[in-house]
Amino acid sequence: MAFTIKQSDTSPSILANLQDSNGTAINLNGASVRFHMKAVGGAVVIDEPMTIVNAAGGIVRYDWQTGDTDVPGTYYVEFEATYSDNTIETFPNNTNETVLVIPQLN
Repeated sequence: MAFTIKQSDTSPSILANLQDSNGTAINLNGASVRFHMKAVGGAVVIDEPMTIVNAAGGIVRYDWQTGDTDVPGTYYVEFEATYSDNTIETFPNNTNETVLVIPQLN
C-alpha cells in the first residue's frame, strides 16, 4: 500500500483491511485498533484510535485530524489491534506500509 495525500489535507480517510498471512480478514469483534504513523528515520507522529468499519471483515478507518499531514515527507504506518483477551497484533506484520505527504504548491 502506498497512500498519498497533499500537505494539510484531512481527506480522504485512510482505510485498511486487516488480514492474516493467508489473506483471510481478521475478526475485530471486541477489539480496538490504533493507527501509528512514523516519519522515515524519525519519531512516531500519530498514535490514535481507528474506527472499526466492519468488524467481521477486518476493515478499519483513520480520519485525519488537523495537523496530521502538515509536514511533507514519507511515513511508515501500521495498525495495532488489541483483542478482547488483551493480546496485541500489528498489521502488516511482514513489511512497512507507507504514506506520502506531498507538498502544497503555495
